[in-house]
Amino acid sequence: MLDFVRNNRRLMLLLLLVLVFPSFVFFGVESYSRFMDSSHDAAKVDGRAISVQEVDNVVRDQSERARQILGANYDPRQFEGPEARKAVLEQLIQQRVMANAVASEHLTVSDARLLEEISSLPAIAQLPRGKDGKIDDKAYLQLLQSQGMTPEQFDARMRFELAMQQLGASVAATAFVPKSLIERLMAARDQQREVQALLFKPAGYTAKVQPDAAALRAYYDSHQQDFSVPEQAKVEYLVLSGEALAASQAVTPEELKSYYESNIARFRVDEQRRASHILISAPKDAPAAQRQAAKDKATKLLEEVRKHPDTFADVARKNSQDPGSAEKGGDLGFMGRGALVKPFEDAMYALKEGQISDVVETDFGYHIIKLTGTKPAETRPLEAVRTELEAELRKQFADKKFAEQADAFGNTVYEQADSLKPAADKFKLTIQTADNVTRQPNPALGAQSPLNNEKLLKALFSDDAIKNKRNTEAVQVAPNTLVAARIVAYRPATVRKFEEVEAQVREGYIAQQAAALARKDGEARLAALKQADSAEGFGPVQTVSRTKADGMTPQAVEAVMRADAAKLPALVGVDLGAQGYAVYRITKVSQPAQANPAQRQAAAQQLAQLAGQSDLQAFYESLKARAKVKMLAPAGATQGQGAE
Repeated sequence: MLDFVRNNRRLMLLLLLVLVFPSFVFFGVESYSRFMDSSHDAAKVDGRAISVQEVDNVVRDQSERARQILGANYDPRQFEGPEARKAVLEQLIQQRVMANAVASEHLTVSDARLLEEISSLPAIAQLPRGKDGKIDDKAYLQLLQSQGMTPEQFDARMRFELAMQQLGASVAATAFVPKSLIERLMAARDQQREVQALLFKPAGYTAKVQPDAAALRAYYDSHQQDFSVPEQAKVEYLVLSGEALAASQAVTPEELKSYYESNIARFRVDEQRRASHILISAPKDAPAAQRQAAKDKATKLLEEVRKHPDTFADVARKNSQDPGSAEKGGDLGFMGRGALVKPFEDAMYALKEGQISDVVETDFGYHIIKLTGTKPAETRPLEAVRTELEAELRKQFADKKFAEQADAFGNTVYEQADSLKPAADKFKLTIQTADNVTRQPNPALGAQSPLNNEKLLKALFSDDAIKNKRNTEAVQVAPNTLVAARIVAYRPATVRKFEEVEAQVREGYIAQQAAALARKDGEARLAALKQADSAEGFGPVQTVSRTKADGMTPQAVEAVMRADAAKLPALVGVDLGAQGYAVYRITKVSQPAQANPAQRQAAAQQLAQLAGQSDLQAFYESLKARAKVKMLAPAGATQGQGAE
């Protein structure tokens, strides 16, 4: 257990960041109490506004975080359009009404819980620590000051957010799913049916379809969308990118040295210690007799390893009950302060290399600890972090330069709208071109292409841009990335002539009619079988369930599992569309002899979680109704596009 917690500490901290560190606490989402002009309000909760600008800020913040996490897999389209903005607005409303409930009920959390959660936040856990293991006060204050907060303000915000989480968790924890319901759902999920299939495939009917010219023409006329060529355009565009600006920024040795010295606390590595241990497990809530027995066993093992210190690893392999380290001879590797529980850590830091501790009691049980190595505290030199710091400085310089150039870039492409060349010359950018651009994103261009951005495509295919070949406005397609484009040549949507696509028309018509003939024969055979059952023509028996399709299509499995099997054999027909028609003959219904206990437990937990989410959503809706929420702007509106 100790080994797992230590080795997965970064994962645990990341989870705590997601759960405990809401976006507005540290990383730049606007305060809930921000005052905006009412024409720019997106919604009101209890008379207090949520501005369109606030929604914009959250969308931008979430997009930037996704870009940092996903890298090349980042798709900015996930954060565009009305649905994305509607989801963000709903999040802000939910936070507001939950905050109101916490305030009205005077909910709070203890000082101990607050300290524990703050210490676990990645941004704080990574701060340097003193010899006593406590976070350096100066570094902590600097971190808060960089975010414009005092310790008192941060404590108040964190306490309030933890109280909101506690409220939601408490409501969700009240959910209850009856055991009888779980059993019924599990039985339905696990039920197995033995079936035989009789397939009517269109390929067997194509020879029977003899289309004439009139039929082909009629098919062409009714399926013109299949033979249409969408409107297309040849496009020029400019990209003003913070990333490109960063690559062009120069960092002087003096700037690098100064930045290193002002951030030197980041590069200090505290003393690291390596230890092995033997754990005799005894949970803190175990009976006293059980804990005493564990302690006695640990004491005997201690006597043994003190007599023969060189056997410590072998004794750990044979006796330690820590599954993560026992097979490694108890080795926990190197670690610093704060990595393990305090009693264990205090005992480890009291040892000299090679020494073995007394029996140490923790909530996990009783430990025998051997210190096997030490690494002194050190500060990574400038040369070791040069590349990292140069990249950070370039980004900072680029962000500043981008902020300076963004407005001027937008003004230039707007004021000189007949060409992108003035903007290209002024900002030293290259005019890029693309052909066959359509209103819809083109996967072939890649998710990162600005020409797959919904906002840019909407601006590019506006009436003014098409008719007058004017520049679009500067559109933000990603954080610190603006794009302006113009149509050079426009080709309207057309339908290919019948003569050009006659072969495709014939193929489509034959496939359609063959599928219809297959369906007709299948339905007739199903009706006859219901009058007089026969297994003639059916394939081999196969066993399917809702979790095992055995090669059947999803709609076929659904039809088979839904069919009334009170009287066997049971028959059901399934229209497979272009694949034809199938008749399934159900001959047996059964349950697995022994349900998998792990799967059953996982299913029960999932159902309880869903029930909890449902209860929490209902609680939120009741709070929302009492808060008299008013939507004032369309979900997709941006700043400057408030309610009309």
